[in-house]
Amino acid sequence: MNRFYTELKQELENSGGDIWIETVLTGERAGEKRLLHDCPEKAGVSSGASGSEDVFRERISRTPKLVICGGGHVSMPVIRMGKMLGFAVTVIEDRPKFADNARKAGADHVICEPFAKGLSEISGDSDSWFVIVTRGHRYDSECLEAVLKKQYAYVGMMGSRRRVAIVKDQLEAKGIRRDLLDAVHTPIGLEIGAETPEEIAVSVMAEIIQVKNSGNGRGKAGSYPEEILACIFGEHGVVPGERETEKVLATIISRKGSAPRSVGTKMLILEDGSTTDTIGGGCVESEIIQKALLMMRTGKPDFQICTVDMTADEAEEEGMVCGGVVQVMLEKISTDMPDHGL
Repeated sequence: MNRFYTELKQELENSGGDIWIETVLTGERAGEKRLLHDCPEKAGVSSGASGSEDVFRERISRTPKLVICGGGHVSMPVIRMGKMLGFAVTVIEDRPKFADNARKAGADHVICEPFAKGLSEISGDSDSWFVIVTRGHRYDSECLEAVLKKQYAYVGMMGSRRRVAIVKDQLEAKGIRRDLLDAVHTPIGLEIGAETPEEIAVSVMAEIIQVKNSGNGRGKAGSYPEEILACIFGEHGVVPGERETEKVLATIISRKGSAPRSVGTKMLILEDGSTTDTIGGGCVESEIIQKALLMMRTGKPDFQICTVDMTADEAEEEGMVCGGVVQVMLEKISTDMPDHGL
């Protein structure tokens, strides 16, 4: 177990491509995990290669990065909404006054440089989301040309159909493939009749959420939030001379009905009953915490699959709005995990 999470941490830090995790759910190898860099199968539970065991596959996401090219009026609410939705936000803007506005709006990182130079500082990966909202089609073209040479999850560009067509034709003439150009989300955002900068920002972020949660053909990503990884690796600190606390990682591997959280959602439970993150709260989470605590107190099992069935009647009795059935994978994290920082 130690070796697996050490390898996962290294991959998240060093790899720009998709990372998949496969966990064996049944059979003699239940609980075994491995990293994959190219997974032809869909995310979720399915039969393994031998057919004698079930496996859970998930594409692992990093912290999503929202890169906004341009610091004008529309960018300000996009920055704020991006932060609210959990993105690390970078803004590239060549005008110092507008760059300062982006800082005040809460951007994590502002690059006040010409667009081409600023984009050269961003490597891109499968969890990078690019929004091009510059002040003119010359800058749009410059940004789009640079972005399309990177790895990305999404590229959207603002502009009228005429302006967009000009940019695409210019870049095609420079050798950019037409299929890449046609895959760019233009005009950017969902069609909701948006007019104000705030309404346009809603349409932009709604489109990004739509693409993000559809998995863009790769399967919806699970995640290991930074807080969970930090706790797994002991970054939150262990008092010298004291034993490190036990941990159980809970992951939703399937759901039916109106269960509150999606497949891949994770929560870490410590032996004192405290938790990091949530799998939805309510009686579902409470039951999973109790099972995890029992695993740690009795020392067994190290791995199990739990099914929580919340029918409509039971949900109503517990005061829950949603019902449904969820399967949760519980895996004990070894207590001798080395203390690595993130």
